[in-house]
Amino acid sequence: MLEILQESSGNIIGFKAIGTIKPADYDELVPKFEELIKQEGTVRVLMDMSAFKSEAPSAWRDDFHFGKEFHKKIEKIAIVGDRRWEKWMAKFCAPFYAREARFFHTDDTIAAWDWLRE
Repeated sequence: MLEILQESSGNIIGFKAIGTIKPADYDELVPKFEELIKQEGTVRVLMDMSAFKSEAPSAWRDDFHFGKEFHKKIEKIAIVGDRRWEKWMAKFCAPFYAREARFFHTDDTIAAWDWLRE
């Protein structure tokens, strides 16, 4: 499940990934991004991975298409978490999901929001 974070405003939107991400999550996510891009032009994203468990294989195609469709419209993505692989993921996702990506430890969530607002 992807929960929208209350700190979201303007062209900055935050999500908390909870449990296993499924195709239905992309069915909700894509229209939100389309609407936000229509209003703002580009977006900046915070993805809180602290409660993430996995992504269902059935959602991998949707994930790929999401990156392909929105890559040029996502200026920055802040990956927030506390696991080593999440830091690697921030480096990996820049060429596929955003123009710029950075990892922030869960203790630095405020810094992640600040970076997105710069």
